[in-house]
Amino acid sequence: MHLQDLFQDIVLCWLATANKQGQPNVSPKEMFLIKPNNELLIPNIASSKSLMNIVENPKVCVSGINIWKQKGIQCKGEATIVNPQQTNFKDLESDFKSLNKGRFRIQHFFQIKITSIKEITAPSYFFYPNTEEEDQIKASQKRYLKSDSKFLIMQTDGF
Repeated sequence: MHLQDLFQDIVLCWLATANKQGQPNVSPKEMFLIKPNNELLIPNIASSKSLMNIVENPKVCVSGINIWKQKGIQCKGEATIVNPQQTNFKDLESDFKSLNKGRFRIQHFFQIKITSIKEITAPSYFFYPNTEEEDQIKASQKRYLKSDSKFLIMQTDGF
C-alpha cells in the first residue's frame, strides 16, 4: 500500500521530535502532504520546539489515525528544514495553497524522508479478534458523538 493511501483518511497527525539530549516533544499537525517519492511535507506554522529539535536531531516520528476506524500509521524518518530563502520553498508553499487558503504564515517546511512505515490499530482489534471496521466505527461514533460527552465533535466548515 502507498503512503498516500495510508494517510488519506487522517485529518490530524502528530510530529514527534527529540533534542540532542533525547528530550521528547510532540506537536499536532493539521496540514501535511505526501509527495510521490514518499516524502512527507509538514509546514511549520508555530512549532519553534519542533524546529529547534530537528536542527539538533533530524530523526522524527509521525503518527496519525482515522478516529472512526481506530486505525492509522506510524512513520519514522529524517527531517530536513526548508527555509523561505531556498529555491523550492515557493513551490512547496503553492502545494499547500488549497489546504492553507492564506490562513497561516508558513515559516518553514519539515521535509521528511520516510525510512519505516508501520500500520497501527486500536487494541480492541487484538483483544476482540472478531472486531470489524464497521463495528469499530459504530462504537467510535457512539463514544465521540454523544451530546453529554466531553468529546463532542462539532460540525464546522473547517475552522
